[in-house]
Amino acid sequence: MSGWLAALRRALDTADRPVTFFFRDDDAGWADDRLWALLDRFAGVALPVDLAVIPAALAAQPARLLRRRIAASGGLVAAHQHGSTHANHEPEGRKHEFGPARTAEQQRYNLARGQRLLADKLGPAIAPIFTPPWNRCTPTTGRCVAELGFQVLSRDTTAAPLGLELGPVVELPVTVDWFARRKGVRLDRPQLGALLGEAAAGPRPVGVMLHHAITDDPEMEAIGELLELVARHPAASASPMLQAAGLPAATGGGSSGR
Repeated sequence: MSGWLAALRRALDTADRPVTFFFRDDDAGWADDRLWALLDRFAGVALPVDLAVIPAALAAQPARLLRRRIAASGGLVAAHQHGSTHANHEPEGRKHEFGPARTAEQQRYNLARGQRLLADKLGPAIAPIFTPPWNRCTPTTGRCVAELGFQVLSRDTTAAPLGLELGPVVELPVTVDWFARRKGVRLDRPQLGALLGEAAAGPRPVGVMLHHAITDDPEMEAIGELLELVARHPAASASPMLQAAGLPAATGGGSSGR
């Protein structure tokens, strides 16, 4: 059933230190039925998950349900800001919501508007984390993120660090994209398992990026297999993103599950 996880299992078996995982699920506000199914998977093994929520996309009823899920989770479900509208503003080239075509004033306005929308919909217990859509932003975005009080910026591990532009903001990149591709072709399960094994053998936390909106039932089963391994293996632990970044848990947050 979970033979595709053999490389990760070997990496954990031979680890000389605990291996920390965190799970970031992007695009909350879209395909809510798939989001509840994913949250059920995490609840079943008592592991934490951080939801990157699109402020403008989250409707009133799902917002109420999500607030209840967060409150009842004992710190295992956290939410943070994922852009503002998840709209592309670049006239050409790669998609960005916070890209080089936008001024500092435009970016700061949209970031702040997203903060207000998310606070209105989910209340004050939002993790001070910013995940830009498509994992892309500019040094200008970094300065705006720092000015607006975010404590963590999360992108993909291939993104160039922003360094001084972020001031005290910690960068916490995801290291494994569940839907990763090479040369335009989706990785198969053994290749994904090998990628997880490589990440677990490295020095940083293993950050797994999920997208519930495009996760069908077979994918959900495979995610469940990964979660079972992380929950049960003595060398593995899972943390909310704030803790993985070395920061205190959000108010009402909890420690990692096993």
